[in-house]
Parts: sequence; C-alpha cells; structure tokens
Amino acid sequence: MNNPTVFAAHRARLFAIAYRMLGVRADAEDVVQDTWIRWQGADTSSVQSAEAWLVTVVTRLSIDRLRAAVAEREAYEGLWLPEPLVAIDEETPEAQAERASDLSLAYMWLLQRLGPEERAAFLLRQVFDYDYNEVAEQLGKSEAACRQMVSRAGERVQQGQSRFDIPAETHRQLLQRFVEASASGDKEAVRALLAEDMELVGDGGGKVKSFGIVITDPDKIAALYAGMHKLGAIEYRAAMVNGEPGLLRFVDGQLESAQGFATDGQRITGIYVVRNPDKLAHILN
Repeated sequence: MNNPTVFAAHRARLFAIAYRMLGVRADAEDVVQDTWIRWQGADTSSVQSAEAWLVTVVTRLSIDRLRAAVAEREAYEGLWLPEPLVAIDEETPEAQAERASDLSLAYMWLLQRLGPEERAAFLLRQVFDYDYNEVAEQLGKSEAACRQMVSRAGERVQQGQSRFDIPAETHRQLLQRFVEASASGDKEAVRALLAEDMELVGDGGGKVKSFGIVITDPDKIAALYAGMHKLGAIEYRAAMVNGEPGLLRFVDGQLESAQGFATDGQRITGIYVVRNPDKLAHILN
C-alpha cells in the first residue's frame, strides 16, 4: 500500500483540479476518493513524481465524469452554475492562498464554453502552471495538440473575462454599497453601481423560479434588486463565494441564494446567482 501521507500532501490540489473541472463539490470529492483508491492499489515503485501520477489520474477521471454529465446538463432546466464554495467565517492562511479569480463563479461560468479535454488542458496550463510537456503526459496527447487546445480555449474564455485584479476590500466595499442601495428600494441608486455591459446569470435548476436566459439590461437588473423587498424580509450576509467576496441572500430567514459578483472596481459587471436549493443545502450545515 502506498504512503497515505504522500497522497494527503497533494489532496488539496487534486480537489482544486476536480472542482474546477466539474463544478460540483460531491463529484469532485468522489473523483479525489477514486484517485485515492487507485493510489492505494497501484504499483508506483517506478513512479518518479507522485504529484504527476496523482494529477494525471484525477484529471482523466474528471474528464470521464464531465463527459458523462454532458447529457444531464443539457437537460438541466435553465442556466447551470457551479455548486458554490462558501466560507462564512474568517479563513485560514491556507484557504486564503486558494483565493483566485480562476475559482470565481464568473470564471467557472466561462469555462462551460470548453469541452472536457480542452477544459482540462486549459486549467492545467493556465491555472495550475504545468508545462506543456506535463500537460501532454497527463492527458495522453501530443504537446502540439495541447498547445492548440490551450490556445483555442484561451481565446474563448478571455472574450468574456474581466481583466481587472480587484483588491478584496474594494470588492467588499462595493458590495456593501450595493446591499444598502438594494435595501433602500431606490432603483437609481442600484443602477448607479451597475456597469452598462453587465450580465445577470441565475440558476434555479427547475426547483425555484429563475430566468432561463442571461439578463444584460442593467435597468432591469436594478429594478429586480430594488424591488426584492416585495418578496418578504430580505437580509444579505457577506461571505466568501468561490474565493471572492460575495453575498448570501435570505428571504424571511431562509437562505434563498448564494451570489458571486464580478467588478471592475467601480461598478458591478456580473452577478451570478445560485438559487437551486440542492446546491445550497451544504452551506449552513
């Protein structure tokens, strides 16, 4: 049996890869567990790098699972967003080190433009900084093919990606102003915080009402948030949502959504609202 300490040393990275590939906590944990089982039973006496071996296994298992999920996601009612990773309390230094724009709901939304192998190649190279020869070995493809996949993926992802690196405190302050404006019911105050070219993506999963399309009209979005009080007693709580400052929204004391925000530092450029109760169940447990 292989040393469990070695596996434990790489577990966080394996989960990070699997989650970014799949967008579902339970699926990512299953893939990591399957990797652990294979690690226990494998003859690794000739393995030069445990990390390379483990990353290869978790990547290929993630690709297989994502392929299997394609039909399921095509039948999903409405728009599909990842199951959010939410931290309500102060984070450890290790957790803070995991903060990155490549984990945000906005970024994960863009990754859905990519096919399973293309997504894996792009993440391994651009997010986890593996050399092209390592990516080629992990995917079982030529280096030239991987370079081409990463290049094409980058073009599609970067078309919609914010090019702003916003300090977390600036992000929090903007969200606080947004919460205050929404609570006031003043549509114009909310509208002033929204960029002209923004988007609102909502995921209700067919379990609760949600828009089935991306909303890009900032006036309509402002009216929605300014009028939320009509649904009941609204409370917003600050939280880290997928590594960035976000909000949990409660209606009449019940968690209604987890929301991620993209911003240029001055205005909100994107709002990603996960309302599917199946994706919220783990947050307060």
